[in-house]
Amino acid sequence: MEPIIVISILGVLILILLFSGASFRPARFAGQAVIKLLIGALFLFFLNVAGNRYGIHVPINFATSAISGFLGIPGLFALVAIQQWVI
Repeated sequence: MEPIIVISILGVLILILLFSGASFRPARFAGQAVIKLLIGALFLFFLNVAGNRYGIHVPINFATSAISGFLGIPGLFALVAIQQWVI
């Protein structure tokens, strides 16, 4: 399948879920987890754009998106600290 088709299908499913609401708990939990992962990826994207001038680059993958999405800004700072001092 082409990526545009997959992205379109996922977009339609997200819109249906947003408009109808999740009536059962597992779907609601999964929806919130996906939203947090997307927010984490956006945090990392903006960090990489702003940090490019200072040599800060944290790769955007599932693990880093999960950390920054679920932990928020402190998780983002922890990823930067790990990237700068440990790796």
